[in-house]
Amino acid sequence: MNKRILALAIPNIVTNIAIPLLGMVDMGLMGHLESSVYVGAVALGTTIFSFIFWSFGFLRMGTSGFTAQALGARNLRESMHTLYRALLVAFGSGLAIIALQLPLETAAFSLIKGSAEVEDLAREYFRIRVYAAPPTLCLYAFTGWFIGMQNARIPMVVSISVNVMNILFSLLFIQFAGMKSDGIALANIVSQYAGLLLAVIFFYRYYGKLLRYKLTGLRMQITADMRKFLKVNADIFIRTICLIVALSFFTLQSAKAGDTLLAVNSLLFQLFYFFSYFIDGFAYAAEALVGKSIGAGDGLQLRKTVRRLFRWGFFLSIPFTLLYFFGGAFILGLLTHHADVLNAAVPYLFWAGVVPLVSFSAFLWDGIYVGATASAAMRNAMIIITFVIFLPSYYLLEPLLGNHGLWLAMMIFLASRGILLGAMSKKAVFSLSL
Repeated sequence: MNKRILALAIPNIVTNIAIPLLGMVDMGLMGHLESSVYVGAVALGTTIFSFIFWSFGFLRMGTSGFTAQALGARNLRESMHTLYRALLVAFGSGLAIIALQLPLETAAFSLIKGSAEVEDLAREYFRIRVYAAPPTLCLYAFTGWFIGMQNARIPMVVSISVNVMNILFSLLFIQFAGMKSDGIALANIVSQYAGLLLAVIFFYRYYGKLLRYKLTGLRMQITADMRKFLKVNADIFIRTICLIVALSFFTLQSAKAGDTLLAVNSLLFQLFYFFSYFIDGFAYAAEALVGKSIGAGDGLQLRKTVRRLFRWGFFLSIPFTLLYFFGGAFILGLLTHHADVLNAAVPYLFWAGVVPLVSFSAFLWDGIYVGATASAAMRNAMIIITFVIFLPSYYLLEPLLGNHGLWLAMMIFLASRGILLGAMSKKAVFSLSL
């Protein structure tokens, strides 16, 4: 079992780590320009697209769960139909985002505030990067499908390729074309379209034979399976919106505290993202293995998989905690040379070290629930955690502790996710294999 987990987790870890490494490179490029406003601009622009794109995270998660269950039941036709449905929704949604970019920009910047200079740069970033929406969402669908098919290597290669291209084009646009935060946005567009092309090539190379499982016309839109696909993904969409509300709220409150604290919290959050994408490698493995076990009706294998996943999660969180406690200041020094930001970050380094221990169970339960397509339970839990636990915690703690209160509320949010999902798992997950 450990070998099966690692065979899926390690490529997923490499895939996921490439994302925060790109974020760190972007922050590093901006952090070494003449002003720290570029860090804030990319942070605000990235937050907006996190809200938009992460809202469509169901295109990966729902696709992964349905595909893994179809594979466990040895139903390759349904596996392909899942991919068709996901790509249809992804491409249509990407075009809709481009068409609605003006109202989206207006709404986003009415909620997220920074200084006038930071906001102007963030708007410029938004107006460029929005054209990456179709390939970004289609890559979500392909990634979920490949993982559901128990193949984590293709998403790994695609992700590494996308991020290497993104870094290279960012360097090209900034160092040689004289661009700033707009260069980061343009590099994202080029790399996302190239990544989608690469994913299509891999699909034809390794799964082209499955194209014989075709759908007639638009019948897929009215079938019971399509309705189930949309229902589960609607639940995951609501769950993801709640998650993004919490993370965006964190950035919004940071921005209200001024450009320096915005830069501090944005840089510290890169450490959080680094760990989250690392542990998500095991969450993605959970999606594939749990979904396959449930599709095959193997309850014993399901329980064995969950136990092993939590052992890995706990023991892997410890090195990250030690790294952040003792090496956090050094890492931040690589990301920016601005002494005011580095000095202001010192009192808050403690929170980056706490993150791994309090959050690993939340990420693993997410993967388990996705594999089980237990979407209603995920939705309900996240609604409670966001609006009943996190936001009240912030409004209680921030007046007393300032920015420390904001970080403590975020720790409560992360810990509560693991506790509540664990409490609900007997009915929501394990009963499905009976």
